[in-house]
Amino acid sequence: MWSTIGEAGEFGLIARVTAQFPGTGDVILGPGDDAAIVTAPDNRVVATMDLLVEDRHFRRAWSSPEDVGRKAVAQNFADIAAMGARPTALLVGFAAPPDLPLSWADGLTEGLRAECARAGGAVVGGDTVAAETITVAITALGDLGGRPPVRRDGARPGDLIAVTGPLGLSGAGYALLEAGVLGPDDARRLVGDSAGGADPGWAACLREHRRPGPPYAEGPRAVRLGARAMLDVSDGLVQDLGHIARASGVAVDLDSAALVPDPALVEAAALLEQLGAARRAPVEHMLFGGEDHALAAAFPPGTDLPPQWRRIGTAAAPGPEGAVVTVDGAPARAGGWDHFG
Repeated sequence: MWSTIGEAGEFGLIARVTAQFPGTGDVILGPGDDAAIVTAPDNRVVATMDLLVEDRHFRRAWSSPEDVGRKAVAQNFADIAAMGARPTALLVGFAAPPDLPLSWADGLTEGLRAECARAGGAVVGGDTVAAETITVAITALGDLGGRPPVRRDGARPGDLIAVTGPLGLSGAGYALLEAGVLGPDDARRLVGDSAGGADPGWAACLREHRRPGPPYAEGPRAVRLGARAMLDVSDGLVQDLGHIARASGVAVDLDSAALVPDPALVEAAALLEQLGAARRAPVEHMLFGGEDHALAAAFPPGTDLPPQWRRIGTAAAPGPEGAVVTVDGAPARAGGWDHFG
């Protein structure tokens, strides 16, 4: 029996992986031919793509292959949802060393399958190739269902700025991993019983970093609520809202009183301080932490937001400093993720 993907070979690996992916009503022809065929009932297709590179976006010592698979789907389908669309299909490119255990590829496949089941899309094809570094490249497709797309350039002065989904947990989870905390056992080894029991609250930050859970259904809902601009919060709230501000020609002012940290984030910040990591207040994780995959949007004044959406600020006409992001009127410092920074 095969133990590595090199032993399975390209076509053995493809057959093994594709057998695990069920079809959906969006798939006319799935894996196995020269190309897939996917329905496009809206006559428009929303498309995006992203990469996960080992030791840049994930580390095998930190994340299981299932984690990597789920994260690969989440970060792409979150972009589909941010346009106001429904996820429909994925194409997966997979590069890896031939000596990679076949069990790792099986785990990745299970993660892809499980997150597609949660989001509503399906894997319809892709490619595999040998490489020195594991890389997962995803192309994601979505359907607008007759709705207008929500771009970044539609915010207007007076709009409500709101978010749905967690803020800061993933960034705090990354900081914990960097500090050597892969789970509760590591924390107790480093700081003793004060780290908490078998499933302490701060562990939610690790889970959110490894397996983000974007609020997919809230993208189309935001369109129905009248959202005028929206994006996926992946590089930090301040940095990403800056994209809306510049594209729309507005200033965005955040209300610090509305930025209420999740209890798990408060616990994580306290643990990081015990560990001697660089001190960062919970709200700083919310403002500058990356890979949240929450959705942030601008809604017309007076919009009756459902409980899933939390108002955190207001759009205004730009002042002398231009289209910037401020907190309680004071310019927010620069911060957030930059792949080349």
